[in-house]
Amino acid sequence: MRVVGLLPGLPYIRSPSTTIAILFSNDSAGRTVSIRRPQRSAPPPEALDHLRRADPVLDAAMDAVGPIELAVEPDVWWGLVDSIISQQVSVHAARAIIGRVAALGAGGRPTPAEVAAMSDDVLRAAGLSRAKVRYVKDLAARWLDGSLRHRELAAMSDAEVIAELTRVKGVGVWTAELILIFTLNRPDVLPVDDLGVRVAVQRLYGLAERPGRDELLRIAEPWRPWRSLASRYLWRVASATPAVAPPAVTGATE
Repeated sequence: MRVVGLLPGLPYIRSPSTTIAILFSNDSAGRTVSIRRPQRSAPPPEALDHLRRADPVLDAAMDAVGPIELAVEPDVWWGLVDSIISQQVSVHAARAIIGRVAALGAGGRPTPAEVAAMSDDVLRAAGLSRAKVRYVKDLAARWLDGSLRHRELAAMSDAEVIAELTRVKGVGVWTAELILIFTLNRPDVLPVDDLGVRVAVQRLYGLAERPGRDELLRIAEPWRPWRSLASRYLWRVASATPAVAPPAVTGATE
């Protein structure tokens, strides 16, 4: 196997958008609204050591990428809104739309109750498609009526979180996996359908084609229990972000 250079392209941008500190800015109407940034931390040393020892190809890729930080969005509600908005659009478009939606609340990010009360036209004017308006409205309704057990997510297994979140319209397995990685900070998630992950593995391991699910799982097996961190490195390798969803599958809700 061989290690190839990093793909040219955009810098790694995808990181949920909150931090413990809250900054303030004026929106277009002159209101003061909160702007949050990601909570950031260094990867656990034991995770880095494990990945380096487990896979020499990944080890070399980590050297090429250099040090990274783990950005985490601890707000599950906003993480879901962010992920829904980010589906099937470019990083630039997603960031612009998320910024406009984030300014729609009375004090910044709109709450579930505020989204539920908004007219479709307001959300459409912020840049959401008609389908995504339905999705965020469904999310808000389920959040408020308790049919989405968001308070219990932290205690659920990864599989249980995916099953719970995919009950929401517009949230498929790929989106749920991003919530596991970027919001719940789960350490061992491998988004096997993510294009950036598949492209990076193809390049790093000199594969003739992008790996399928089974091949990707086989290659990633030595990375356990730190496949989330490996995925973050793979997104950097591909100069891609998980802001563009894989092609929709017939019957899926993504």
